[in-house]
Amino acid sequence: MLPELWTKRGTLRGPTFDDFIERFFYGWPSFERMGEVTWAPRADIHETDREVLIDLELPGIKKEDIKIEVKSNFLTVSGERKQERKTDTLEGSRLERHYGEFKRSFTLPDTVSEDKITAAYSNGVLTITLPKSEKAIPREVEVEVK
Repeated sequence: MLPELWTKRGTLRGPTFDDFIERFFYGWPSFERMGEVTWAPRADIHETDREVLIDLELPGIKKEDIKIEVKSNFLTVSGERKQERKTDTLEGSRLERHYGEFKRSFTLPDTVSEDKITAAYSNGVLTITLPKSEKAIPREVEVEVK
C-alpha cells in the first residue's frame, strides 16, 4: 500500500513526489499549513582568491523588503515575500511557493573585510560580495636564495 502522499499524486491539490522531496530536505511546504510560514531562500556560495560571493534566490520580493545585517561574525539576510492573491478558502487552491518572513544566516570567515561588503539585486537574485582582507589574498613573493 502506498503512503497517502503518493496516492494523491497528479491531482490539483494533492501532494506530488516533488512535495515529498521538498518536505524531506527543506521542511513542510506552505500549502500544508494555514497562514504564513517561515522559510529560507536557497543559496549558492562561490569563493575566489579575492572574494566570497553568495547568491540567494528571492524571486517576487521587492528590494525594499530585504534586510542585510552583519553582527558578531554572522551575515543575516531577512525579509518577507507577500502573497499576491488572498483567498478565504483553500478549496481550488494549491500553493507551492513559500510566503511570509524568511531569514538566512551565514558564518563569516575571518578573511572577510566586513566593512567592505556589498550587495546587488537583479532578476530575483540577491548577490552579496564579501571581499577578502588584503592579508588573506594570496600573493606571490620571490625569495632570494643565498
